Amino acid sequence: MDEKQFEVIKKDNYTIISVLVEKLDTHIAPAVKSELVLIAGNGEKNIIIDLKKARYCDSSGLSAILVANRLCKNANGIFVLTGLQTAVERLISISQLDTVLNITDSIEKAVEFIDTKSDE
Repeated sequence: MDEKQFEVIKKDNYTIISVLVEKLDTHIAPAVKSELVLIAGNGEKNIIIDLKKARYCDSSGLSAILVANRLCKNANGIFVLTGLQTAVERLISISQLDTVLNITDSIEKAVEFIDTKSDE
């Protein structure tokens, strides 16, 4: 468990959680969820989850993603999911979450999305 599984980068207007392992599953999802709750508790309302390293995601991973989405919504913030690999993207479309979530190809686009939406 020495290897860092995800990292949190706080910026002025948003926080990025980058998953650093190949699987967003039961081993890491609970930690990601509690991190999300802490972040939201600190008044952060815009969160980006970067999954470019994650090649697999299970239901607990999806659940963590949905927690992030709900926390941002409740805070009138914006949640963006970015860097989806094929298998993860497929899971998200099968779950029909692609209609609910904001998804971008890159962190840059996610940041742009948040900046645009924050100005509205």
